[in-house]
Amino acid sequence: MDIDRFMQGYRVAWERRDPALFCALFAPDGVYRNTPFAEQRGHEQLAGYWRRVQLQEDVTVRYDVLASAPGSGIAHWHVTYRVASEELFRIWAASSGTNLVAHQPGDPLPWMVLDGVLQARFEGDTCRECRLWWHSMPSVTPPPAAEAA
Repeated sequence: MDIDRFMQGYRVAWERRDPALFCALFAPDGVYRNTPFAEQRGHEQLAGYWRRVQLQEDVTVRYDVLASAPGSGIAHWHVTYRVASEELFRIWAASSGTNLVAHQPGDPLPWMVLDGVLQARFEGDTCRECRLWWHSMPSVTPPPAAEAA
């Protein structure tokens, strides 16, 4: 596996909101560090974490490979999606570093824009470890990328 192939799979897994496709990118004991201080290890934890993307709709993932070397790579990624449930809004609003949006139950749910960097290490055809650094921002209107999609 290389960074471009990994990012292609990552994009498809996120846009289809599919935990099985996400897990297939990783070694059975692979590690996904969704923040510098949290990790999911192994397919069971990976799938459990990735199920939250099923609460997103109209997902668009774009990426640029920044560096590629044998067994590793770095990519910049950008995601837009529509928050599809109050549950996901609560998960997002509870995240540290989140800019809270004034929201009452029943109000229209926001669009989200996420931007980050991903570093991955590979062994054979799977990812051994993936580290993310990212930030999110709400939008009350669809981001331009979502409008064009």
